[in-house]
Amino acid sequence: MGQNQQIQAPDEELELNNIQDLYKSFIMECPSGSLYLHEFKRMFGVQNGTPESQYMDCIFRAFDMNHDNTMDFIEYVAALHLVLRGKLEDKLRWSFKVFDGDDNGQLDRDELRKIVNIIYKIKKGSGSGDMCTEGLTPDEVCERIFKAVDVNSDGQITLDEFVQGVQKNPWLQNFLHLDFNPSGWVQRYLEDVCSL
Repeated sequence: MGQNQQIQAPDEELELNNIQDLYKSFIMECPSGSLYLHEFKRMFGVQNGTPESQYMDCIFRAFDMNHDNTMDFIEYVAALHLVLRGKLEDKLRWSFKVFDGDDNGQLDRDELRKIVNIIYKIKKGSGSGDMCTEGLTPDEVCERIFKAVDVNSDGQITLDEFVQGVQKNPWLQNFLHLDFNPSGWVQRYLEDVCSL
Protein backbone atom coordinates (compact mmCIF):
# COMPACT_ATOMS: atom_id res chain seq x y z
CA MET A 1 0.00 0.00 0.00
CA GLY A 2 1.53 3.23 -0.99
CA GLN A 3 2.02 5.65 1.85
CA ASN A 4 2.88 8.61 -0.37
CA GLN A 5 0.19 11.21 -1.00
CA GLN A 6 -0.78 10.98 -4.64
CA ILE A 7 -3.36 12.74 -6.71
CA GLN A 8 -5.85 10.10 -7.72
CA ALA A 9 -7.38 10.02 -11.15
CA PRO A 10 -11.18 9.80 -11.04
CA ASP A 11 -11.13 6.20 -12.26
CA GLU A 12 -8.82 5.23 -9.36
CA GLU A 13 -11.09 6.52 -6.64
CA LEU A 14 -13.65 4.31 -5.00
CA GLU A 15 -16.79 5.98 -6.29
CA LEU A 16 -20.01 5.86 -4.30
CA ASN A 17 -21.86 4.01 -7.06
CA ASN A 18 -19.17 1.29 -6.95
CA ILE A 19 -19.85 0.66 -3.27
CA GLN A 20 -23.09 -1.15 -4.10
CA ASP A 21 -21.27 -3.42 -6.55
CA LEU A 22 -18.49 -3.89 -4.04
CA TYR A 23 -21.02 -4.82 -1.36
CA LYS A 24 -22.64 -7.37 -3.70
CA SER A 25 -19.26 -8.94 -4.43
CA PHE A 26 -18.35 -8.85 -0.73
CA ILE A 27 -21.57 -10.68 0.21
CA MET A 28 -21.13 -13.18 -2.63
CA GLU A 29 -17.60 -13.91 -1.41
CA CYS A 30 -18.51 -13.77 2.28
CA PRO A 31 -22.20 -14.63 2.77
CA SER A 32 -21.71 -14.50 6.52
CA GLY A 33 -20.73 -10.84 6.23
CA SER A 34 -17.31 -11.63 7.69
CA LEU A 35 -14.14 -11.61 5.62
CA TYR A 36 -11.42 -13.91 6.93
CA LEU A 37 -7.72 -13.44 6.26
CA HIS A 38 -7.49 -16.23 3.67
CA GLU A 39 -10.47 -14.74 1.81
CA PHE A 40 -8.92 -11.27 2.00
CA LYS A 41 -5.72 -12.58 0.42
CA ARG A 42 -7.61 -14.53 -2.22
CA MET A 43 -9.73 -11.49 -3.07
CA PHE A 44 -6.55 -9.57 -3.92
CA GLY A 45 -4.66 -12.42 -5.56
CA VAL A 46 -1.98 -12.71 -2.87
CA GLN A 47 -0.44 -16.14 -2.44
CA ASN A 48 0.56 -17.54 0.97
CA GLY A 49 4.27 -17.81 1.66
CA THR A 50 5.19 -14.59 -0.17
CA PRO A 51 6.42 -11.30 1.30
CA GLU A 52 3.17 -9.75 0.09
CA SER A 53 1.29 -12.35 2.13
CA GLN A 54 3.16 -11.35 5.30
CA TYR A 55 2.38 -7.70 4.63
CA MET A 56 -1.29 -8.51 3.99
CA ASP A 57 -1.37 -10.27 7.39
CA CYS A 58 -0.28 -6.99 9.01
CA ILE A 59 -2.75 -4.96 6.96
CA PHE A 60 -5.62 -7.27 7.83
CA ARG A 61 -4.85 -7.05 11.55
CA ALA A 62 -4.68 -3.26 11.37
CA PHE A 63 -8.15 -3.00 9.83
CA ASP A 64 -9.72 -5.64 12.05
CA MET A 65 -10.73 -2.89 14.45
CA ASN A 66 -12.66 -5.06 16.89
CA HIS A 67 -9.98 -7.81 16.87
CA ASP A 68 -12.37 -10.63 16.03
CA ASN A 69 -10.08 -12.04 13.28
CA THR A 70 -12.55 -11.02 10.60
CA MET A 71 -13.22 -7.89 8.63
CA ASP A 72 -16.81 -6.79 8.20
CA PHE A 73 -17.96 -4.67 5.27
CA ILE A 74 -17.57 -1.38 7.17
CA GLU A 75 -13.97 -2.24 8.11
CA TYR A 76 -13.32 -3.31 4.51
CA VAL A 77 -14.68 -0.06 3.03
CA ALA A 78 -12.76 1.98 5.61
CA ALA A 79 -9.58 0.23 4.47
CA LEU A 80 -10.27 0.87 0.81
CA HIS A 81 -11.19 4.49 1.47
CA LEU A 82 -7.96 5.15 3.34
CA VAL A 83 -5.82 3.47 0.72
CA LEU A 84 -7.53 5.09 -2.25
CA ARG A 85 -8.33 8.56 -0.93
CA GLY A 86 -6.51 9.08 2.35
CA LYS A 87 -4.17 11.96 3.08
CA LEU A 88 -0.46 11.31 3.66
CA GLU A 89 -0.74 11.88 7.41
CA ASP A 90 -3.68 9.45 7.66
CA LYS A 91 -1.77 6.84 5.68
CA LEU A 92 1.27 7.28 7.91
CA ARG A 93 -0.84 6.90 11.05
CA TRP A 94 -2.34 3.74 9.61
CA SER A 95 1.11 2.46 8.54
CA PHE A 96 2.33 2.96 12.09
CA LYS A 97 -0.58 0.84 13.31
CA VAL A 98 0.38 -1.87 10.81
CA PHE A 99 4.00 -1.80 11.99
CA ASP A 100 3.16 -1.72 15.72
CA GLY A 101 2.80 -5.47 16.17
CA ASP A 102 2.19 -5.43 19.93
CA ASP A 103 -0.12 -2.41 19.69
CA ASN A 104 1.68 -0.50 22.48
CA GLY A 105 1.88 2.80 20.59
CA GLN A 106 5.63 2.55 19.98
CA LEU A 107 7.87 0.83 17.45
CA ASP A 108 10.91 -0.97 18.78
CA ARG A 109 13.77 -2.28 16.67
CA ASP A 110 12.31 -5.80 16.43
CA GLU A 111 8.96 -4.54 15.10
CA LEU A 112 10.66 -2.22 12.65
CA ARG A 113 13.10 -4.93 11.54
CA LYS A 114 10.22 -7.33 10.83
CA ILE A 115 8.39 -4.86 8.59
CA VAL A 116 11.62 -3.62 6.94
CA ASN A 117 12.49 -7.23 6.06
CA ILE A 118 9.06 -7.69 4.48
CA ILE A 119 9.28 -4.41 2.54
CA TYR A 120 12.84 -5.26 1.54
CA LYS A 121 11.72 -8.62 0.06
CA ILE A 122 8.78 -7.02 -1.76
CA LYS A 123 10.98 -4.32 -3.28
CA LYS A 124 13.68 -6.81 -4.21
CA GLY A 125 11.09 -8.98 -5.93
CA SER A 126 9.71 -6.01 -7.85
CA GLY A 127 13.17 -4.89 -8.99
CA SER A 128 13.02 -1.55 -7.14
CA GLY A 129 14.99 -2.71 -4.10
CA ASP A 130 18.46 -1.37 -4.92
CA MET A 131 17.17 2.07 -5.85
CA CYS A 132 15.39 2.44 -2.51
CA THR A 133 17.88 0.75 -0.23
CA GLU A 134 21.04 2.17 -1.78
CA GLY A 135 22.78 -1.16 -1.15
CA LEU A 136 21.97 -1.12 2.58
CA THR A 137 21.14 -4.30 4.48
CA PRO A 138 17.77 -4.49 6.29
CA ASP A 139 19.56 -3.87 9.61
CA GLU A 140 21.24 -0.78 8.17
CA VAL A 141 17.88 0.44 6.87
CA CYS A 142 16.42 0.02 10.39
CA GLU A 143 19.27 2.04 11.87
CA ARG A 144 18.82 4.75 9.24
CA ILE A 145 15.12 4.95 10.06
CA PHE A 146 15.81 5.17 13.79
CA LYS A 147 18.39 7.92 13.26
CA ALA A 148 15.92 9.85 11.10
CA VAL A 149 12.80 9.64 13.27
CA ASP A 150 13.69 8.68 16.87
CA VAL A 151 14.23 12.32 17.88
CA ASN A 152 14.74 11.65 21.60
CA SER A 153 17.00 8.61 20.93
CA ASP A 154 15.18 6.40 23.43
CA GLY A 155 15.14 3.34 21.15
CA GLN A 156 11.38 3.62 20.58
CA ILE A 157 9.56 5.44 17.80
CA THR A 158 6.28 7.04 18.81
CA LEU A 159 3.43 7.77 16.43
CA ASP A 160 4.25 11.50 16.37
CA GLU A 161 7.95 10.84 15.75
CA PHE A 162 7.06 8.46 12.93
CA VAL A 163 4.57 10.78 11.20
CA GLN A 164 6.73 13.90 11.49
CA GLY A 165 9.95 12.07 10.61
CA VAL A 166 8.58 10.41 7.50
CA GLN A 167 6.91 13.62 6.30
CA LYS A 168 10.32 15.35 6.42
CA ASN A 169 12.35 12.54 4.85
CA PRO A 170 11.92 11.82 1.10
CA TRP A 171 14.18 8.75 1.26
CA LEU A 172 12.00 7.23 3.95
CA GLN A 173 8.81 8.07 2.07
CA ASN A 174 10.27 6.34 -0.98
CA PHE A 175 11.34 3.28 1.01
CA LEU A 176 7.92 2.89 2.66
CA HIS A 177 6.04 3.34 -0.61
CA LEU A 178 4.94 0.01 -2.00
CA ASP A 179 3.68 -0.21 -5.54
CA PHE A 180 0.56 -2.16 -4.78
CA ASN A 181 -2.36 -0.80 -6.74
CA PRO A 182 -5.40 -1.55 -4.63
CA SER A 183 -7.69 0.36 -6.96
CA GLY A 184 -6.56 -2.07 -9.67
CA TRP A 185 -7.35 -4.97 -7.34
CA VAL A 186 -10.82 -3.60 -6.73
CA GLN A 187 -11.44 -2.96 -10.42
CA ARG A 188 -10.20 -6.42 -11.44
CA TYR A 189 -12.29 -8.04 -8.74
CA LEU A 190 -15.41 -6.11 -9.76
CA GLU A 191 -14.79 -6.89 -13.44
CA ASP A 192 -14.35 -10.60 -12.64
CA VAL A 193 -17.56 -10.69 -10.60
CA CYS A 194 -19.54 -8.74 -13.22
CA SER A 195 -18.37 -11.05 -16.02
CA LEU A 196 -19.76 -14.16 -14.29
